[in-house]
Amino acid sequence: MTDRTSPSFSFLHLTTLALVVTFICCACVNDPADVAGLRDQLSDKVEAADSIRIIFSDSGMVRAIIEAPVMMNYLEKSDQRQEFPNGLHATFYDDFNNPTSTLVAKWGVYRSRNRNVTVRDSVVWESTDLQKLETEELNWDEKTGQIHTNKFVVLRQPDYVIYGYGLEADQGLANAKVLQVDGRVPLSRPKE
Repeated sequence: MTDRTSPSFSFLHLTTLALVVTFICCACVNDPADVAGLRDQLSDKVEAADSIRIIFSDSGMVRAIIEAPVMMNYLEKSDQRQEFPNGLHATFYDDFNNPTSTLVAKWGVYRSRNRNVTVRDSVVWESTDLQKLETEELNWDEKTGQIHTNKFVVLRQPDYVIYGYGLEADQGLANAKVLQVDGRVPLSRPKE
């Protein structure tokens, strides 16, 4: 007696084995660009966070809240920094937890080594006492508490608008000074 299932059984095994080998060979092909991109994403020198909210406090009092869609935390000792490549929104508070001003920019970085903040691209700072500063770059030195820029600025006060280049101020912008005034426009006309 002969086994008639034996030849078809061998053919079935060979076909299945050929399909499995083909699948394995096709499934293991990696695009070098994809591998390089994955290696960049898995860097041990950069941490990434989405939808961040950072609360800065001093002696139990909230001083500022920064919100941003993305934060990149660079860990290299020579240049440790937190970068906000997609912009940020900061709200500053007084001793009674009331908002005093806001800052919006399309890019920002905090360098922890020299304790310096730089914001760029459509920078707008507004206070609750109707002051508004618009510029393309603003720098804050945390150690000295000074704010400065050498870029074009528009400083709006309740009574006038100043246009010019460069600005120096304390961190609350209470004593803001435009370095090169190009124009000063009163917002209310003197009564005749």
